[in-house]
Amino acid sequence: MPYAIGLDFGTNSCRALLVDVTNGHELASHVFPYPSGSDGVILNGSDPGLARQNPADYVLGIEESIKGVLQKARATAFEPADVIGIGVDTTGSSPMPVDEHGQALCFQERFRNNPAAMVWLWKDHSSYREAALFTQTASEMRPQYLSKIGGTYSSEWWWSKILHCKNVAPEVFDAAASWVEICDWIPAVLTGELSPKRMMRSVCAAGHKAAFNADWYGLPDREFLDRLSPGLGALRERLYDKAYTADHRAGALAREWAAKLGLSPSTAIAVGAFDAHMGAVGAGISPGTLVKIIGTSTCDIMIHPSGEPLEDIPGVCGIVNGSVIDGYYGIEAGQSAVGDIFLWFVNNLSPGKYGRTQDEQFANLAKAAAELEPGESGLLALDWNNGNRTILVDVRLSGLLIGQTLGTQPHEIYRALLEATGFGALAIIDRIEEYGVRVRDVVNCGGLAAKSPLMMQIYADITGRSMKISRSEQTPALGAAIFAAVAAGQAAGGYASAADAQKAMVGIGKEYRPAAEHHRVYRSLYALYRQLHDAFGTRQWSGSMFNVMKDLLAIRDQARRA
Repeated sequence: MPYAIGLDFGTNSCRALLVDVTNGHELASHVFPYPSGSDGVILNGSDPGLARQNPADYVLGIEESIKGVLQKARATAFEPADVIGIGVDTTGSSPMPVDEHGQALCFQERFRNNPAAMVWLWKDHSSYREAALFTQTASEMRPQYLSKIGGTYSSEWWWSKILHCKNVAPEVFDAAASWVEICDWIPAVLTGELSPKRMMRSVCAAGHKAAFNADWYGLPDREFLDRLSPGLGALRERLYDKAYTADHRAGALAREWAAKLGLSPSTAIAVGAFDAHMGAVGAGISPGTLVKIIGTSTCDIMIHPSGEPLEDIPGVCGIVNGSVIDGYYGIEAGQSAVGDIFLWFVNNLSPGKYGRTQDEQFANLAKAAAELEPGESGLLALDWNNGNRTILVDVRLSGLLIGQTLGTQPHEIYRALLEATGFGALAIIDRIEEYGVRVRDVVNCGGLAAKSPLMMQIYADITGRSMKISRSEQTPALGAAIFAAVAAGQAAGGYASAADAQKAMVGIGKEYRPAAEHHRVYRSLYALYRQLHDAFGTRQWSGSMFNVMKDLLAIRDQARRA
């Protein structure tokens, strides 16, 4: 019986998921928390935008998570020899400088403790000035570079981070033979093909974050890069000129890894991709379905047939052919903070009366918040505590809470924060539909989707759409396992395409339906949210906000009378 392993490298830990490819049954999973830094992240108190990771944690994570999941599965009839493939998903854009052999520069003694020589984690926002420079230069010189990424380049992305390294740590930039995304590096580690020029690069990472596009022959041209910063263009020749969809086989498991893990050296290794895109596949994405991967942040993914017309969509994170499934454009959007906002609130502002432990506080806050009617608190918040990823694409924005009085309670604030992320989710849906892509279904996945019924009901009530929950709680790892089964091929017991694998391995669990009366109230609150959204987030807005506090009070009073 064939099995596949999905390796999911998240922000704080690595997870291995062992899946029966015939029916999607998940035999076991094992989580390995990264040992470096604070919950796996290297931080710097003097620079709150800095977030790096130690790639040694990934190498150790491969061994510990796979060995752990195989050990757990031994209680069943499973045999390690039946594993036909391994797929990999990671955060992104999380680039890393490497030497000519593809090894991380921070593995060298001289750079061992230098954060610039480590992985520049997706949520590192230290390069916001470089992102603004990319946007300005491209708008003047190569506007096509911006057309497929929503019109604005982000500080979370590839070129911003590399240019920032060049500006603040030139010794690291000069020592780097090349740069790699970790979703490309980990499959290279597993296959043993670490040469920066020969490792297979992901079109998901290249297209969404590095401005790679076949229409302009790959990466941005040397003239443009040298305009950004003299000397940056020389790096282009040391990168790559071809990128692959995740259904391609990157190679077979290297013999040293096969011996270490107890797997066959014939085990197929799939080309990597980002966690959100593979999570969308694991949740059953198809045309018309929006998949929301909800965690510390949220990524929203849709697909559109590549043979059909598709307008550029301002403010999205990218439109890339093949980034999710071959034959379809992948459309990516998202929110920079969701779960992080709730965690911040509980860790810093929630009083002890809601519980002693973090879990108790979340449970009791949710219970109290669920007793409130929409609008009853009189509060409204903006969900920008970590900037805005879509549709404003501005990391210099911050959070806002309005409407609090001397009677405001913590659980009311907690509900307002939940609602704020729901309003942000609706703003993304509105933008995508405005440009001709119909959102017929919404499928949610990730830990928060499975564990927060209140949040999912609020989302349903705000959007006026049913919120479906993926059957699997580990959809990025499941998506990686799906691509592992495709990379292994039919002869090994896998599949010819991701769509075929989805039919056998994917399912939907619970569904939350909107309440019509709640949706009516939320439409009024959403109008106020959009007023704040445009006032604080756009240059074009001009007008008065005199009505906002008064309207919130009116909505509150009506809810309390009801």
